[in-house]
Amino acid sequence: MFTKYVSSISGPVTTVRLPEGGHTDWEVELVAVIGTGGYRVAEADAWSHVAGLAVGQDLSERITQLDGPAPQFSLGKSFPGFAPVGPWLVTPDELADPDDLELGCAINGEEVQKGRTRDLIFPVPALIAKLSAVLPLLPGDVIFTGTPAGVGQGRDPQRFLAPGDVLVSHVEGIGELRQTFTA
Repeated sequence: MFTKYVSSISGPVTTVRLPEGGHTDWEVELVAVIGTGGYRVAEADAWSHVAGLAVGQDLSERITQLDGPAPQFSLGKSFPGFAPVGPWLVTPDELADPDDLELGCAINGEEVQKGRTRDLIFPVPALIAKLSAVLPLLPGDVIFTGTPAGVGQGRDPQRFLAPGDVLVSHVEGIGELRQTFTA
């Protein structure tokens, strides 16, 4: 689990400045927004604490993440605009199965990630239970849930975002994000 700072959160259609000399990667994710706070929420009750779901893009600057004597994973995910969310907040009851949604993303029209939320390591209810076992969740808390295979760092050769790239991310039943990258 990684934290994100408020300054990293942005809207669904944005221009994102790439850090100079970096290796910025993409990670499409389902985002759960807490509506009803809770502490020590049981997994079976977790969905009742969710106000809605959105599309998220967990942009990650890999050099910053791995810099120093100890990795700084959250810091590399927290540059301005590195957490676009949107385009809508969809209540779980509006989806046929909120535990099984297709998600993916494409760079300049080339699909780079595609998966289903049923294959996440930790489903939304498990994340809510795990987080709320440690800290009270508050209305408005935003939880990025995990990403399918296909990130740039995991490719051979590795691939990262470049100025001029357009990244379109989607989650079934929710919509899409569109980020354009500049130097």
